[in-house]
Amino acid sequence: MAVQPEGTPCWADAMFSDLEGAKRFYGDVLGWTFGESSSEYGNYTQAYADGKAVAAVVPPMPGQEGQSAWCLYLAAEDAAGAAAKIRENGGEVLMEPMQVGEFGTMCLAREPSGAVFGVWQAGSHEGFEATGVPGAYAWAEVFTREPEKADTFLAAVYGYGQRQLEHQETDFRLYDLGQDPVLGRMTMGDDFPPEVPSYINVYFTVPDCDDAVAKATKLGGQLRFGPMGTPFGRFAALTDPQGANFSVIDVTTTEGEMPQTRAVS
Repeated sequence: MAVQPEGTPCWADAMFSDLEGAKRFYGDVLGWTFGESSSEYGNYTQAYADGKAVAAVVPPMPGQEGQSAWCLYLAAEDAAGAAAKIRENGGEVLMEPMQVGEFGTMCLAREPSGAVFGVWQAGSHEGFEATGVPGAYAWAEVFTREPEKADTFLAAVYGYGQRQLEHQETDFRLYDLGQDPVLGRMTMGDDFPPEVPSYINVYFTVPDCDDAVAKATKLGGQLRFGPMGTPFGRFAALTDPQGANFSVIDVTTTEGEMPQTRAVS
């Protein structure tokens, strides 16, 4: 896979205090298998779908126990340059660019409305080896209570074009790179508890949404929304047993007509 254009979602990982528990849960729900833990890199453990690297799990850093959350990484040609641009536009760099051996350079940041994300400058590890197939990354959305802040920041840093979904009950926007939608932005409503901060919700592809939900809830996960049919696929929002939010989507089962959008300058 070629290195992705700047701002393209290219990788996802999460910290878990119970790493073996996370491997059992996601192995059953998403069909993942796991590589060897890399002690040189904090027991970072890659997850595979049909032999392709699709995500990773890792034990928490000291002081961050019990704070499980999925982190989406956006591609960068130069992580240091991306960090500077993030600061210039009101974001916060949480972890300075750090080289990870020959694999690449990473940093962590928070956009002005509060969602944390990663930056990845590829070396030998270019990111997802597969997307949109069972077990692999499908999509992601910025969930925020301050949509204007997120919209302004992400357009400035990554040059995303923006399209607003029309005639919808929720305030939803698509971020485009060229002609391709790469991220969504959802305004959080009153159904989100006030203590839940802005975050990026990552979707993983499954062959059967209802079956994935049944497996997840049987293993201690919580169903937060759905399953629901949409023009994009049948999806459900879940929380895993350690508190990390994610969604599953069956992209082969669609329902209804695609919504209309209007360009936003």
